[in-house]
Order: sequence, then structure tokens, then C-alpha cells
Amino acid sequence: MCVYVCVCVCAVFPGRRCSFNDLHRLSLLQLPLPPPAASRKLNGSVCERAGKRLLFLTDKSEACTFIGVCGSVMWRKASVAALLALAVGYFYHGGPDLPEQILQYISLPIFQSSSHSLTSQNSLEQVISAAWETLITLPTRQWSKVAVGVNACVDVVVSGVGLLQALAVDPGTGLDHEVLHSKEDLKEAFIHYMGRGAAAERFFTNKEVFQRIARAAAEYPGAKLYVGGNAALIGQKLATYPDLMVLLCGPVGPKLHEMLDEQIVVPPDSLQEVDEFHLILEYKAGEQWGSTQAPQANRFIFSHDMSNGEMSSLETFVASLEEFQPDLVVLSGLHMMEGQGRDVWEDRLKEAVSAISDIRKDIPIHLELASMTDKDYMNSIMQEQVMPIVSSIGLNEQELLFLSQAGEGPHADLAAWKSIPDVGRVSDILLWILEEHGRSDPSSEADLTRIHFHTLAYHILATVDGYWGNQAAAVMAGARVASSQACGLQSVDVSKVELKAPVEFDSSHFEPREKLSLNPADPVTMWRRGNVTFHLTPVLVCKQPLRTVGLGDAISAEGLVYSELKTQQPF
Repeated sequence: MCVYVCVCVCAVFPGRRCSFNDLHRLSLLQLPLPPPAASRKLNGSVCERAGKRLLFLTDKSEACTFIGVCGSVMWRKASVAALLALAVGYFYHGGPDLPEQILQYISLPIFQSSSHSLTSQNSLEQVISAAWETLITLPTRQWSKVAVGVNACVDVVVSGVGLLQALAVDPGTGLDHEVLHSKEDLKEAFIHYMGRGAAAERFFTNKEVFQRIARAAAEYPGAKLYVGGNAALIGQKLATYPDLMVLLCGPVGPKLHEMLDEQIVVPPDSLQEVDEFHLILEYKAGEQWGSTQAPQANRFIFSHDMSNGEMSSLETFVASLEEFQPDLVVLSGLHMMEGQGRDVWEDRLKEAVSAISDIRKDIPIHLELASMTDKDYMNSIMQEQVMPIVSSIGLNEQELLFLSQAGEGPHADLAAWKSIPDVGRVSDILLWILEEHGRSDPSSEADLTRIHFHTLAYHILATVDGYWGNQAAAVMAGARVASSQACGLQSVDVSKVELKAPVEFDSSHFEPREKLSLNPADPVTMWRRGNVTFHLTPVLVCKQPLRTVGLGDAISAEGLVYSELKTQQPF
């Protein structure tokens, strides 16, 4: 017989609510399901066993810490459990951080059984990774030809702090700049985003200063050269599928051409004599420079790239489609024009829209967005120009929030996300985009029906019903490649990753909203709002990421490979 001791956290830790992760850490013993009479109720909260896993069933106002004790010494262990709870409550008043520390040590041997220890069970990361391998399947109808354009370059990846120190720049106060004109601007923008752990990309106006910085970066110890540019990176990922033919249009110089996968076709008109270089300043989680500390690993990108900045390969790209006959077009690089100034981008964007409009209507177009700061430019892309004529977009949390701020959408008053973006708020903005700028209304003339959102801890695919299939597999495939590629691996190593996604969340920040939760054994949570379906999966976050550049491109590429376009209507 088992004795169950249920201690309400509200009584022990006044003002504190226990998170679901805390409760998982307090699942100490794996015991058989007790008879109904063994359950005990406390203030309406029920604690009971289900199989070999502990479930916590509580009302919305309080959380319960449940400790099961069994065996011949059950009363002694029950007494120790009660005393420990009271002791933790006492010490909580002297140090509010103590419960977090104590929770980490609460798996002491006194509460464990050698045959029933939680460590003998699969971790949540193992369960999720195994579920991915089982559930991720390619769609029935797959792409055979994908055309990708139009930004391509060579990435020079260096330590951001190390390079700035080599440039004799002292740390100081962070300040965002829409465009960089000097080393001082570079330092301030880098610190601004490093302190937030956020990715960003900026244009450097001064060619001579940029070239001096680029030389210093190339000579910096440990600097590495990679294929760069969203289009080239997406093309590289797609080329890992041997049955998929990939066309890449962009400014491809000799070094880049040498590094591209042999399976990628580059039109002769895309080749140029000189490579375009982008500098990638990376920083690690917890890395410090002066008073600034990075909350998570990320990177800051800048360049003086006129070819990509003017999207000079766009017309070549569109002209090549007639001969290549792709099933899918992937477009990126629009963000590069922002640094050219309004006088340039306003006219060039109209020319770009005209060229994109020449693509056959039955070919879906995916647009990969990137970091932008000019609200007028983003509004031109969103409302009047590009977004209505593409069928799918990919973006991260910074780009999503900026898009809402530019268009005065939901939660536009947020200055920035705090830590992990709230799922309900993200869901609100995704729905707003599809309702205001997509085809959630069947009478709309817009083509946008799919958004692939990615952030560090989780990904969401939002689709208008009736247009896309296999989206559960697609969102999991994107998360899986994020987990493996960040660690520099071909597959997920559960010892090197951790779950950071919320296990309980709301479908919206507004009422009415639905309470949702994550099931590790079936790690896609689905909900619907109107005729838009949302699929969310967690990311197993790499504890020590080796390279963050290109993760978003790999995520979008993988999500597209596993997506299936339904055939009943052309775009």
C-alpha cells in the first residue's frame, strides 16, 4: 500500500506558483496506479499516479507538490517529506531564490528507489527526439525542382567580441543603428543586440572602412569561411536531398562557386568575378564584454554588399524560371535593399514586384524574411508590394514583432520580447498577418496561406485550411534540423540539448483562449482559430551551439521539403 503526501505550494511558498517543469523535477518515484481510495484531495487539487508517471491535476489558482512514498519505511519517509516541505517554506522567506536551488537537489537518495528512479526513465529530450524520428515522414507528393534566389555571398565568421577588441574598440553603451557608418556605430549596434541575445543584420555604408574590417576579420585567429546569403544557404540545404534539383541565382563569385554543392545549378549570368563578403560576429551564451552579457548565443551580421543590396540578380532569376520549370520558388534578400535608402529601394521594390509577378501563378513562392529596421520599407513589403503575391513566408521572433509594429498589429506596443516569446502573443500576430494580408478570407485576392515561425525554444507553422498538407511533420523537421545543426551534428544528440519550450501555454493572449499543453511523446500541439490551423513543436536547444548562422534558412528549407501543396486551386 502507498501513502501519498500532497503539500500545497501556496501554503509553503506564499505568493509562489510552481511551474510544470518544477513538478516534473518533483516526480521522484515511479509507482503503480493506486486504488481510488488512495487519492487525497487538498483544496480541490487532486494528486494521483497514472501508470509510471506522476500527473499533477490542479485548478488554475494553485499548484500542488506531490511526493509519493512507499515501502516498509513509508511513514518515516512521509515524515521526512513533510519536514522538508516545511523547511523549504521557512527558508523561502529568507531567500526567494532558494526553492529553485532546492528543487534541483530534491532528488536525494532518501526519496529514490534504485529500481524506480526517474533517471532510469527516458528524459523528456529523449522522448521528443524519438518521437520526431517516428513521426517525421515525407509527403506523398514531393518537389522535384526548386528555384532559389537572390542573395548569395561568402560568410566570414569570427568571434564578435574578439574582432572588436582586435580593432581597438572599447566596450560601452549599446545603441541600435538602422545603417552603420563607422566602427563606433558597429560597436554600439553589436552591444545592443548582444545584450538581448538577438540576431540582426545591418548595411555598412563606408566601403573603405568595411574593407579594413573585413581584412582584420579574415586574418583573425579561428576565422572561418562559409557559404552565405539566405538563398545560397537554403539552396545548400535543399541540395542534401539527392532527388531534388536546385537552381540558385545570385551574385556568385569564384570562392562561393567553389564551395557550393555540385547538385546546385548556377546560371552563367549569375557568375561574377569578385565575391561579396559578409561579416558574421558571433557570441556565446553568457559571454561578457564590459557590462554586457549575452543571455543566449546568436550573431550580428553586417556587409557592404552592393550586388545583393540592389537585388541585381532578380531579373536573371525570373528569366531563368521559364527554362528550369520549378515546382517551387524560394525568394530572399529583400532586406538587403533597406540599407540603400528610400530613394533607391522605393523604385527598386516596384521593379522587383513587377518581376515576381511574372512568375507563373500555379507556382508557389516562399519568401524568407530577415532583420529590418525601416517601418516604411516593411510596410511596403507587407501591405502594398510583395507579401500579397507570395504564398508562404518564413521569419523569426524579431521579424514577426517588427512586422506587427510596422503595421500597427497585435502587441505592437511591445518594445521587444522578454526571454522566450509568449505563444499566445505569437499566435495573435500570425493570425493577424493571415487575416489582414493573406487569404484566410476566401474572397481575398492575396496568395499568402502559410507562415513558418521559428524562435530558439519552439516553432509554429500557421496555415490557412485547404492549401497545405503534412504540416505536423514539416514543423517537426524544422525543429529537428535546428537542434542538430546548432550542435554541428547530422542528428540530434540528446546529451547536448535541452528543452526550453513552455509545456503549458495559451492559444491567444486575448479571450476567448484555449489552454494548451505539450505532450513529449507526440510533440506537436495543434489548435485552430477560424480557418487557420497552428502546429507547434518544441526545439531541443543546443547547450553549446557551434554555429548559429543559417539556422533560420535551414529550418525554412527543411519545413518546405516536408510540406505538401494541395492541388485544388492555383496561387
